[in-house]
Amino acid sequence: MKTRKVKILVPQNLRLEENDCACSTKIAFVPENQILQGVLIRALKLDYQEIYSGYKLVFNPQLGNGLAILTSTGWNILNSFSNSRHITPQEDKEVVKKMIDLGFLAVENDMQKAESFPFFASLSAWLHLTDRCNLRCSYCYLPHVREDMSSETGRAAVDAIFRSALANGFKQVKLKYAGGEPLLRFSLIEELYTYAGQLSEANGIELEGVVLSNGTLLTAEMIETLKSLGLRLMISLDGLGQYHDSHRPYAGGRGTFADVSEAVDLALAHGLVPSISVTVSSRTAEGLPQVMAWILERDMPFSLNFYRENELSASHEDMQLDEKKIINGMLAAFKVIEQNPPRRSFLGGVVDRSNLTASHTHTCGVGQNYLVFDQNGQVAKCQMQIRKPVTDVHAADPLALIRADQIGIQNLPVLEKEGCKTCEWKHWCAGGCPLTTHRATGRYDVKSPNCNIYKALFPEAVRLEGLRLLKYQDDPEVVVKL
Repeated sequence: MKTRKVKILVPQNLRLEENDCACSTKIAFVPENQILQGVLIRALKLDYQEIYSGYKLVFNPQLGNGLAILTSTGWNILNSFSNSRHITPQEDKEVVKKMIDLGFLAVENDMQKAESFPFFASLSAWLHLTDRCNLRCSYCYLPHVREDMSSETGRAAVDAIFRSALANGFKQVKLKYAGGEPLLRFSLIEELYTYAGQLSEANGIELEGVVLSNGTLLTAEMIETLKSLGLRLMISLDGLGQYHDSHRPYAGGRGTFADVSEAVDLALAHGLVPSISVTVSSRTAEGLPQVMAWILERDMPFSLNFYRENELSASHEDMQLDEKKIINGMLAAFKVIEQNPPRRSFLGGVVDRSNLTASHTHTCGVGQNYLVFDQNGQVAKCQMQIRKPVTDVHAADPLALIRADQIGIQNLPVLEKEGCKTCEWKHWCAGGCPLTTHRATGRYDVKSPNCNIYKALFPEAVRLEGLRLLKYQDDPEVVVKL
């Protein structure tokens, strides 16, 4: 590969992939003063990997807004700021500004401002349309009570979401239609998303939505409706054949893989590209390379999420995360990605709930910018604690009460977690799922029990992104060149 004159390659359109969790909160530090002439600028402490001769993958592990590939010219520009200096009139100001935005360089006067703080652009809400489901997944945390959300409760939930959005200055609302199996209540999905669209337009708040489904009930008519509404679709698929079936059988015990794979292909045939959520346990880790190849062949976005033990699943000891099995299975899946890298970035979902697209202070939005509404209109902090509500749809601002709660799950910032403070990945990992940590340790203020797995996988994940950027460096829809 011949080294090109281009100085910096930055991925286009980084986003988190769909899973059953709230999005993590990004650090939103960008220097206020982008007038560079006459100010002192210096390089920050960075991590980098030599991806190919003349190409380095660079990111700021402490406080960064992304990663990039630097060619030798870009690397020389960055290193020229090792000691604070002024930008010269001859230098490319756009490259320097981009390096500041990414967290590679900093304006000297702004150094004290470059601290971790959360920025909430979007309010996410889980709408638990039904507790009913036609599957009996091994890791499900629900008792499957035969209860549905009514139209009145659903509309009240949407009203409450927009009240909180307006009260807290959110620019976007994201609705997750879930259950149980939400396709059992498809007409309610249509009604509530249409109603939310009306509130979105009336209040000037952007709206997006996704249906989190097992896929087995999907029809062509549903797909066309989802497309017309602008709703995305996430389908759970944990492996091929027996691997998926061992996690996600029907209530009667029969496997579901054949029906789920047929649903995925039906969606693709009708022009709706679903996001695939893969739950990884020690039971299925060996099958990850095969399912990854299957996903990439169909060019679908994906997320690889680790199994989270709960009270109803604890008896399945073979699902508990064995570090060696999980690491080996994930690295084998990474090899498949390396052989056939997708055009879209995978950093938002390739290693459990970790968000490697940018620095952030919290693992997820729980207690920050996330609401969970059950079928009766009760509001909880996390869907895995849906039976522990904090308030209900009648509250003037449910989010304010969620944020103030000190009893349920506590989603602490990573700098308050023992074992995380000195880790170079702390602002990209944020310490792991708080519920998983609490179940294993009885504490919220310590690092994840999966820490060793994360540390083994993160360097390989960012290396894969570097290889992806190089492969598609001439495609302006994938990579920004400066």
